[in-house]
Amino acid sequence: MIVALSLIPVLLFLALLFLFDSFKLVVRKYLFLACLWGIAAALLSYFANTFLLNYIDYATYTRYVSPATEEILKALLLFYLISTKRIGFMIDAVIYGFAVGTGFALAENIYYLYSVNDSNLLVWIIRGFGTAIMHGGTTAIVALMLIGAKSREANYFINSILTLFLAYIVHALFNHFYLNPVVQTLGIIILLPVLFYLVFSHNEKQLQSWLEIEFSSEIELMKMINKGQFRQTRAGKFLVSLKERFAPEVIFDMYCFISLYLELSIKAKRNIMLKENGFATIKEPDIDIKLTELKQLRKQIGLTGELTLSPLIRMNYRDLWKLKTLQ
Repeated sequence: MIVALSLIPVLLFLALLFLFDSFKLVVRKYLFLACLWGIAAALLSYFANTFLLNYIDYATYTRYVSPATEEILKALLLFYLISTKRIGFMIDAVIYGFAVGTGFALAENIYYLYSVNDSNLLVWIIRGFGTAIMHGGTTAIVALMLIGAKSREANYFINSILTLFLAYIVHALFNHFYLNPVVQTLGIIILLPVLFYLVFSHNEKQLQSWLEIEFSSEIELMKMINKGQFRQTRAGKFLVSLKERFAPEVIFDMYCFISLYLELSIKAKRNIMLKENGFATIKEPDIDIKLTELKQLRKQIGLTGELTLSPLIRMNYRDLWKLKTLQ
């Protein structure tokens, strides 16, 4: 019973979050990696705790120091996943973040199960439903805010510092036990599902709108290109207006870049919609070659050319993530 109370709640919460991902944005191998990293972060925290407790008293450490080391260690994988464009929307960010916290909580609770001789069920209910869910929740909030900063193209460094500080404050307040532990646990059980439900609802609408609006406009533009009527579109007229500013070969590279980007973007959105409806995604044999070609064209038109094309194509974080899903 004690084992079940300390381990099952956080696993069940993670499973429910995964099931709520109707667009199937989460890649299972990254989800597994997130759980493993959570376990690794717990081990690293244990060694850090053992060392630092030689210099700091236990109460001060648990209230002020351990929340910082634990939240930073848990967040390291999130920084990696975002820097490599593995996370696209708030939905998958929350799930990966909570998975890291789940791994951490499982390792921590297993350690306490075998090192603390306490048969009080209330203690393990608080650890399983309170502390464990808190670990998942703070890391999920970090992931949520980081991907939000990327999507808004806000200052990522400053937002990272503020995000980690917020996670630290929440974790530290939890460890202070200003409220009765049972009340804290009930608050977490009630507030986190509500927060994640609101995030998922908002983000699914945002994702649906992103797919429908961009997909239809890209299809129409691609049709005009294939029919040789690109010059009649606003995008084509805009490109023609650049003749005086760029050499002919650069204009040609821009045209190729737009055409290839549209093709790959349409295929990426097609795959997202296939996954949403339970179908297998499609990967053409030449997709890696085309992605490499797009990267080379982007390099050839340079930063100036890319900024010039920004009214037509914006290579922001989400666009790069979208193309990454094709690999």
